[in-house]
Amino acid sequence: MTNSPPQQPRPPRQTPPVQTAGPEADRGPVPPAGAPAGALAGALAGSPRARSFDAAAAQYAAARPTYPPALFDAVEEITGRTLRGARVVDVGAGTGISSGLLAGRGARVTAVEPGAGMAREFRRALPEIPLVRGVGDALPLAGGWADLITYAQSWHWTDPARSLPEAARVLRPGGSLALWWNAADYSVPWLAAQGARFRQWIPEWTNGSPGAARELPAEFPAVHRILRWTRSVPLTTHLDNIGSHSLLLTLGRDRAAELLDRERAELLKVFPGGTVPEAYTVELTVTTTEAARRHRIRNP
Repeated sequence: MTNSPPQQPRPPRQTPPVQTAGPEADRGPVPPAGAPAGALAGALAGSPRARSFDAAAAQYAAARPTYPPALFDAVEEITGRTLRGARVVDVGAGTGISSGLLAGRGARVTAVEPGAGMAREFRRALPEIPLVRGVGDALPLAGGWADLITYAQSWHWTDPARSLPEAARVLRPGGSLALWWNAADYSVPWLAAQGARFRQWIPEWTNGSPGAARELPAEFPAVHRILRWTRSVPLTTHLDNIGSHSLLLTLGRDRAAELLDRERAELLKVFPGGTVPEAYTVELTVTTTEAARRHRIRNP
């Protein structure tokens, strides 16, 4: 178990070879040359639930959990290379939680984010990291450039039929694709009880677990890891974290506030001091360029 990792010095800003023109912070989602018509129109990243994060970007940045150092150790072990100096594309970068940690490990990070509100928060917090507006289904980056493509809490917003070939296109030979999610650790009794309450209120509730979205097609052999860690936060931060999930953001302000007030009352019975010991499982999936290359050959 570990608490929030310390930030480390970040490397100098590196500009990626983008395929479109215009200022980085303002560039909207633009498909690369040769992308199929309608690739963005049908993207899950444009759904109402995905768009809901823009209005709550500051809350997301303040309340969402970070990731433990063990996650990045595992990525280095599985991929067989250090993050220091690696060209990393962080897709669905949001407010920059993952991008900042990757840069802190010495990676040369380029962030890709479709949402205007999330991109503004990212730029405010991490002005030294290049940011382009786009989606994983149609990455606005040159081919064969990246050592590693990462999706933190965001792969389930893509269409794998498009995002996997795009990863294959942008990755260099020997590169890797890493997907991860922070999910509530339901082996902890109070979290299991919380999950049960929210599933009564919102049947689709998962609180971070990707479910089947974590699985890749058979032609992409993957390594899976589960990592556990904890953080202690004020009750208000814990509730703001829950409230930043798309199922709450799209529920309607009054109904969401009602449910969070009910949850506050339940948690004060368990944690009367007002400090909540959150417990997480990081669900990590990694696949390699060689598998992606074979898929690209079959699906040119």
